[in-house]
Amino acid sequence: MSQDIVSDTLNKIMNAKKANKSYIVSTRFSKLLIKVLDMMKQYGYIDYTLNEGVLRIEMKELNICSSIKPRYTVNKENLEKYVRRFLPARDYGYVIVSTSKGLMTNNEAKENNLGGSLIAYFY
Repeated sequence: MSQDIVSDTLNKIMNAKKANKSYIVSTRFSKLLIKVLDMMKQYGYIDYTLNEGVLRIEMKELNICSSIKPRYTVNKENLEKYVRRFLPARDYGYVIVSTSKGLMTNNEAKENNLGGSLIAYFY
């Protein structure tokens, strides 16, 4: 296991999905991972619970999720280029961007004219 908890957990989710599992259980999590999972939960792709140091993630309408490595730093003008690289179609899925105002999706970053570091994508 690497030290990137977000990447490890998103890989676990995709491996479980490929094995036709409906949920995963993890004991490793961080504040960044919880915020990424909050965004995925907000759009209805997953559901998760955190009880006594155990994170249980249930897949719902998720097709693909992955972290972006290396974590590209993009400005507001070039954000659309990276969105087209990682998402299969326009207005289908989300790229999570770490901006100076916190984590937000590519659509929110575009509305606020912000760039930042690309963290993950899901659809």
